[in-house]
Amino acid sequence: MKKVIVACGGAVATSTVAANAIEELAKKNDIDINICQCRISEIQSNLDGAALIVPTSRVKRDYGVPLIPGTAFISGVGTDQLEEKILDVLRK
Repeated sequence: MKKVIVACGGAVATSTVAANAIEELAKKNDIDINICQCRISEIQSNLDGAALIVPTSRVKRDYGVPLIPGTAFISGVGTDQLEEKILDVLRK
């Protein structure tokens, strides 16, 4: 099972939209994931075992884990490309 951190400013609204989209994507592709939903400021403390970070707001820090901005899940623009990038990481 792969751990995916989904983060936003408050760990409620936009991260929930992104987390739901990622869970659905993983199910469709038979990939077992565990979503960790948190604030951007809490990413560091949730890194243990993480395979991917998907923030819905800007992150300037390198955590040593693949980071793919998830803003397309919020805007609805570019979701196909975003999903492919996520699948590329989760399939490894």
